[in-house]
Amino acid sequence: MTDAEMMDSPDQAAQIARLRAIMHRLRAPGGCPWDAEQTHESLIPNLIEETHETVDTIRRGDHEHLKEELGDLLLQVVFHSELAEEAGRFNLDDVARGISDKLVRRHPHVFAQSDAATSDAVLQQWDAIKRAEKGDGEQPYLHGVGRGLPALLRAAKLQKKASKTGFDWPDEGGVLDKIREELGELEAAIASGDDAAIHDELGDLMFSVVNLARFRKTDPEVLMAAANAKFEQRFAVMERALQLQGIGLADATLDQMEREWQNAKI
Repeated sequence: MTDAEMMDSPDQAAQIARLRAIMHRLRAPGGCPWDAEQTHESLIPNLIEETHETVDTIRRGDHEHLKEELGDLLLQVVFHSELAEEAGRFNLDDVARGISDKLVRRHPHVFAQSDAATSDAVLQQWDAIKRAEKGDGEQPYLHGVGRGLPALLRAAKLQKKASKTGFDWPDEGGVLDKIREELGELEAAIASGDDAAIHDELGDLMFSVVNLARFRKTDPEVLMAAANAKFEQRFAVMERALQLQGIGLADATLDQMEREWQNAKI
């Protein structure tokens, strides 16, 4: 089957091959100038954007657009694989083979002889196999954990990994005490006027709050997204209320904004 035939194929089983053929054609001489200019590095913003847009549709329960966003995300995988294939490093088949082999290796309780009857046991087994595969036995325990993740997500991942060794608070009361301690240290740093200390203590406080989210079995990124959405919605209500009074945001006093903000919370 030619590239042109593949690009027009209605066969559902051939759609991944069709996508690869389209990507190949876009990158080939006479294809799309923009696609031809891209590199792994230039595509990083696209990969991040498509990932966040996919996450957003999931959080909003927008299943219709989730299909579209997953397609955009899949395109990034195909694009990067095409670039690697052109350079003679690997191709999409190698990517698929690699993840398939990894899933089989790390699920011996399904594909081999192993006993992991609970989710916790599965995760512990996965972690042990991963460390053995990567040769991390000689590295610090937290070596490489969550590299590339946003700081908030990485904090949660570091804490979760460390807790597997028993290095953890016995209950969330200890975490709350730690938050109070860090808040006190932040207040002392602010009183001292030491900017470096303030930044350091702010980070410690935020790290402790992430720890509390972990104890509550809640993703801190999800909590932050919900807080952002709530703030945005209430600010819009406040803004609209002021507009109905003939007051723009630039002209409103703090007292006027605070009054309408409190009304928005009702």
